[in-house]
Amino acid sequence: MTETTAATAPHPVVVPEPLLRIGGRAVPARSGATFTSVNPATEDSVAQIAAGGAEDIDAAVDAARATFGDGAWSQMPGAERGRILSRAADLIEQHAPELSALETAEMGKLYADTVAGDIPAAAGSFRHYAGWADKIAGEAMLLPDVGPQHRFGYTLRQPLGVVGAITPWNNPTVVAAWKVAPALAAGCSVVVKPAEDASLSTLKLADLLAEAGVPDGAFNVVPGLGPEAGAALAAHEGIDKITFTGSPAVGKTITSLAGEKFRKVTLELGGKAPQLIFPDADLEASLPWIAMGNFYHQGQVCAAGTRVIVHESIADQVVEGLVEFARGAVVGDPFDAATTQGTIVNRKQLDRILGYIDKGRAEGAELLTGGVRVGDRGFFVEPTVFRGHNDLTIAREEIFGPVATVITFKTTEEAVRLANTTKYGLNAFVFSQNLSTVHSVIPQLRVGTVWVNGWGVPDPSLPWGGREASGIGRELGRSGLEAFTEEKTVHLGY
Repeated sequence: MTETTAATAPHPVVVPEPLLRIGGRAVPARSGATFTSVNPATEDSVAQIAAGGAEDIDAAVDAARATFGDGAWSQMPGAERGRILSRAADLIEQHAPELSALETAEMGKLYADTVAGDIPAAAGSFRHYAGWADKIAGEAMLLPDVGPQHRFGYTLRQPLGVVGAITPWNNPTVVAAWKVAPALAAGCSVVVKPAEDASLSTLKLADLLAEAGVPDGAFNVVPGLGPEAGAALAAHEGIDKITFTGSPAVGKTITSLAGEKFRKVTLELGGKAPQLIFPDADLEASLPWIAMGNFYHQGQVCAAGTRVIVHESIADQVVEGLVEFARGAVVGDPFDAATTQGTIVNRKQLDRILGYIDKGRAEGAELLTGGVRVGDRGFFVEPTVFRGHNDLTIAREEIFGPVATVITFKTTEEAVRLANTTKYGLNAFVFSQNLSTVHSVIPQLRVGTVWVNGWGVPDPSLPWGGREASGIGRELGRSGLEAFTEEKTVHLGY
């Protein structure tokens, strides 16, 4: 493991006005409160950002409500909404270096990964749903006659209303796009509360959507602290749906607040994904994916595969490969092209990760590499590999850091049992060259998504979401679009 020195950002960190975006205007919080965005690589301030509260949420919901019903957005023809969202996708692509620099400065993700992966993926979501905006339709069917009366039935899909979206810090622009693009395509209006650790790229997104032609009030951004702005949004009577990505603990609170008003809820929560590696896996091709599943974005990914469940006959090879990847990581400045491992988002999360590493040692897991903080400025930690078993705390709980636990199995039945022995159910990985193994295992895994012989960013054309402690409902795909509509049934007699 090596450490880079500081490098100049490939693109200047151009901070948008760090104010709320309500009704097409950049405004301070009504209380005048602000919070500090901190660069996790340097611990320096990036910006002072307006901290919205309940009154600001009220104003944002009012602005959103004004564009719905008889408003400019929900009544706009779908084809025109699609043209605007397509322009938004173009603008996101054009501003990829700027958006990427903001994300890297605020939460330490590698600039190279963001500019080449995350921001194009966000633009892809807007472009995908731009194509859906004029194709949202119901179903039609002939029904049995009732006496002498003939009957015909059909359904309508109409925009649900005003959507409250609460986004995470680890992939702020990508996840905002997952929520905002289908909601806007369906004709809904949106209020976003971004994470405190990554608000600036969402504020910039608001400026780009306005430039693309989204009417004032159809998209609003209220940064702020969770207990104030987030809770106010989740509990607001003017919200028709809450979509949240974050921790299970906060998800429970949001479900409770939203449930009091019988609002719809979509939750994408935590994960502790298993990587099932069978004896016939092509390890040369698979090991880079297995390592990425643990160490990408410093493990700060809900879909990270940090339970490496490998057949005992090839366990030593997998361990050797993972350790080699970990020790070969270049930890340092996330703007530096030579860096392969950036920062942890903040000191609290760094301390949490180090605490789990200590707990792994205390419970008897074998530490093979890593496990320590790098340097004394910035929030860096070595990629870490343990060997242990599925009952360890580090194998049961989501760490949200670059900490892999290798666990062995003897039979396919045992592998499936280990994979399913968790409260989470977001995704799983299967590595095998045997199609019979792959297709027999997939139906048995209690997860929302299975990756086979690889891993990556979810595609907007397919649903994404989990079960149990990993959430409720689906984002992306047709399912994610229809989640922002209300289905109405019509019985027609003639």
